[in-house]
Amino acid sequence: MHFSCGKFQLDLSTPRIMGIVNVTPDSFSDGGQFNTTDKAVAHAMQLVEQGADILDIGGESTRPGATPVPLEEELKRVIPVINALAKAGVPLSIDTYKPEVMRAAIDAGVDIVNDVCALQETGALEIVAASQVGVCLMHMQGRPQTMQADPQYQDVVAEVSGFLAARLKAAEQAGIARERIVLDPGFGFGKRTEHNLTLLNHLSSLQSLGLPLLIGLSRKSVLGQVVGLSIDERIHASIAASVVSVMKGANIVRVHDVKPTVDALKIVSAVMKN
Repeated sequence: MHFSCGKFQLDLSTPRIMGIVNVTPDSFSDGGQFNTTDKAVAHAMQLVEQGADILDIGGESTRPGATPVPLEEELKRVIPVINALAKAGVPLSIDTYKPEVMRAAIDAGVDIVNDVCALQETGALEIVAASQVGVCLMHMQGRPQTMQADPQYQDVVAEVSGFLAARLKAAEQAGIARERIVLDPGFGFGKRTEHNLTLLNHLSSLQSLGLPLLIGLSRKSVLGQVVGLSIDERIHASIAASVVSVMKGANIVRVHDVKPTVDALKIVSAVMKN
């Protein structure tokens, strides 16, 4: 299995790590730490040195209750970072749901669009289809401002799988080849703790869609609810979540803590290949 994304063909026979670069003042974990171009670029290059296979650059927080960022402000945050990382040597991903940001980021040289809205905004499908970038289609119940108010499911695995299958069909009909698509069940996006744990335990059900899976559990509240620790104390829980995700079928894990995750997944890969 491989992932075709812009200038890159990622071999997914071993798990890949997507390093998080939040150019925001209000992201749930590291908001404000890297919210200038210089700080974000330095952080991104450090993640590459630590073993990140992909850099995911975001200019708007999608944490529960987050305030939407105006288009021009989001562009001001992310485009200079993308330009500065053009020769980083790894695929660059833009974490956005806004079609205008997608277009500008693609023009600036990103290789992946990572969209929490799964290309449902008007024009998003067409913009991605007209390019060669890869795309991550994610499930979210509701919107970031309200998604954790009262999420409800009859069967969370079936409903998430059904949504992703529908978005996959829409993407293919728009002209986006399957090898350019990865799927994300959207941990923490309109889901209670029990929903997240059920999804994690049944990732193999999502594998039936026949596409790579990207998982983002790093430092999220579901981990805090399990271990009873604050955001900056969840590194060990995050690593455990990445290990479980890969052993359950994930191909890419999106993380803040790249180096320890790299080491942990080397062990997982060695065991699974033996």
